[in-house]
Amino acid sequence: MNLLITGGAGFIGSNFTRYIARKHPDWKIIVLDKLNYRGRRENLLEVEGRLKFHFIHGDICIEGDVAPLLPGIDWVINFAAETFVDRSIMSANDFVRTDVLGVFTIMEAMREHSPEGRLLHLSTDEVYGEILKGKAGEDWPLAPRNPYSASKAGGEMLVSSYINTHNFAAIIARPSNNFGPHQFPENFIPLFITNALEKKPLPLYGDGRQVRDWLFVEDCCVALEMLMEKGELGEVYNIGGGEERENILVAELICQELGVDKKAIKLVKDRPGHDRRYALDSGRLASLGWAPSKPFEERLTETVRWYVENVDWWKPLKSGEYKEFYRQWYGERL
Repeated sequence: MNLLITGGAGFIGSNFTRYIARKHPDWKIIVLDKLNYRGRRENLLEVEGRLKFHFIHGDICIEGDVAPLLPGIDWVINFAAETFVDRSIMSANDFVRTDVLGVFTIMEAMREHSPEGRLLHLSTDEVYGEILKGKAGEDWPLAPRNPYSASKAGGEMLVSSYINTHNFAAIIARPSNNFGPHQFPENFIPLFITNALEKKPLPLYGDGRQVRDWLFVEDCCVALEMLMEKGELGEVYNIGGGEERENILVAELICQELGVDKKAIKLVKDRPGHDRRYALDSGRLASLGWAPSKPFEERLTETVRWYVENVDWWKPLKSGEYKEFYRQWYGERL
């Protein structure tokens, strides 16, 4: 199998790259990543130097970066995206460019240079908007409520339109909130772990009662591989961990794991348009044989341990540009 993994130096993309390289050492893997602040070559050290691994520094929005990599490719797995809601509220420009124009560029290049290739496109559960009751199935209407989720909805609607109009070979995956090793420390779980290790406040939005459905990143990788093997082209698949937790409970668990007083949790002004709850019905994927491998609490313990043992990975990321973003975003809140 020959894979092109776009955004493969980011969080989920690099976890997927390492997972596939371990499981299928005979597969050819090309990673295309523009290495923005969340894309790190260090995330790929495990596969660097591997005979059938190639890294290309490039942008999915530039046809000339994508097209030369496509001949002979069986699957393009598109992780490339701007992904952090808070930043999309501050400025949505990069989100619209990457999450919509980038998807369009990939598909147009595939139609010309890889007509037999297939696309596995990563979307998000956030395209459904907040789910106050029940669980969203794949046929629920899309109702994104922030610029990030709107850009992701726009990208996947383009994919859907190409499936219907051009008989384009693609599958859309909508994972719930991923967590685990190598996640950039602006996201909720790694932010709280690293802030606790640095003896800083843990800024929790609103009353902290927002509910998220948590999915360990390697379980997501297993699901994506299963979709490549068993998924039906043209379909959409939810990938939900089935582990709904209030944010305040997750924050308290992190404090407990690290022996930090819960008083470190500071309730701060909520962000605009904050979705109250996400929840997915993943029965379509479960029918293929997929299920999460361990309970949330066990995976959270593993994740905390990883950040404790890999300070040299995350510590430099919390300086420079990120430090300025943190000051602008949380300054008045803290």
